[in-house]
Amino acid sequence: MANPTATGADTPLLERINQDSAFADAATEAGLVDLANKLAPLIQGRRLHNVIDLLSLASDGVDMADDAMIQKMMATYEDVVSNAWMLSNAARFAANQAAHQPVPSRLGLLRTVGDEDVRRGMHFVLQFLAVLGRQTAAGADEA
Repeated sequence: MANPTATGADTPLLERINQDSAFADAATEAGLVDLANKLAPLIQGRRLHNVIDLLSLASDGVDMADDAMIQKMMATYEDVVSNAWMLSNAARFAANQAAHQPVPSRLGLLRTVGDEDVRRGMHFVLQFLAVLGRQTAAGADEA
């Protein structure tokens, strides 16, 4: 069994810290005092626990992040970005077309329905609204 005096186990912590070369520096000591002063309200208000919990959550996230999860997250990110890009381009193009063409009459609007792309877009919007309607109805049934 090791001698406690040789390891400094019976020496108070502050004395051991003062003997260590990294903590014996005056600038390090001043920095630690400043840090302790800033942490004091967090410790006293038990808010430092929240910071520790957040660090634990981040650590758990890193531990759970396997290759499959990263790949799924990247695919989702790429889908979101590409869809946002597509919608942004469509909105810019439509705004540019509307700004450079005269306002169509009611009959002109009905003629645009004859365009296959317009019908396809309207079909998409109607299908999208149908899905939203089903989800809304399902949510109302649960309430």
